Amino acid sequence: MNEIAIEKSAVEHQDCPPLTDPVSGKRTDIGGSAGRIAMYSAGAEATGVPLLLIHSINATPSAYEVKPLFDHYADKRPVYALDLPGFGQSERGDRNYTIRLMTDAIHAAVDEIRRDRQGPVDALALSLSCEFLARAALERPASFRTLAFISPTGFEGVARDDANGGNRGKPWLRAAFNVPLWSQGLFELLTSRPSIKYFLKKTFGSPKIDQGLWDYAYLTTHQPGARHAPYVFVSGYLFSLDALLLYEGLTHPVWMAHGVRGDFVDYCHKTRVEGRANWSFDVFPSGAFPHFEMLDAVTRAYDGFLKRHDEANAAGGVAS
Repeated sequence: MNEIAIEKSAVEHQDCPPLTDPVSGKRTDIGGSAGRIAMYSAGAEATGVPLLLIHSINATPSAYEVKPLFDHYADKRPVYALDLPGFGQSERGDRNYTIRLMTDAIHAAVDEIRRDRQGPVDALALSLSCEFLARAALERPASFRTLAFISPTGFEGVARDDANGGNRGKPWLRAAFNVPLWSQGLFELLTSRPSIKYFLKKTFGSPKIDQGLWDYAYLTTHQPGARHAPYVFVSGYLFSLDALLLYEGLTHPVWMAHGVRGDFVDYCHKTRVEGRANWSFDVFPSGAFPHFEMLDAVTRAYDGFLKRHDEANAAGGVAS
């Protein structure tokens, strides 16, 4: 059954409210090896280095997760945000969602940006997508000027520094999720409004979550094919076993930021990169999405990092 037939069948068997775009601006659908990817842009008349924003990976993500940053920079510089494969307005078919697919989607977005804008881009990613961005930057270093990681995975728990690569995938778990008898019903339980609120409270580390993010998370998870990519994520297939090695291999200027509340506060392996001249760090009194809670402080810190890079680059040195 082809992609169109799958989506048509899903529509016929599920009452889906229409999905609006997660951010304002112009939407462009990109094709290629990663399938159809939706990317949004603003600041077409602005000058400066383009900024690419990349949402996290979980059961409910979309470009809405970077909306505060997108809106902030929309009238200051060319800014772009994408929906990764399986999420938001991008293709959501039942296919093999892999680390390679997500990384290729970032490459496709950067290639699209560079068709209109000369030179490398600044790129900022959230959570698990930081691993994809790091891999993309190692594969095509000339495509990126600087990298920014907000609440990156890969620094927690048992060190993920296996030089052989691979992922944490559990075939038995993925097979269990795909049993037709309960596959869709289980996903609907996981993405009910109370369930989404529960997980957002863990992300924010507080009962005070963003209402717009909650609303859009519910809307985007009730679209045809919405369960496919999240089930791959929950089964572990999108976590790289060489994540720390990716971070250690970066030579670009890197800004890493994270909060101190909620379930995402373990950065015990941050010491692996803390002493490197190309890495800068900021810690905020927030949850894992500090840009929703304290946008001004986050953008000031990020802009300061970029300014230091520009000054160091003009002087022929390395920003710290």
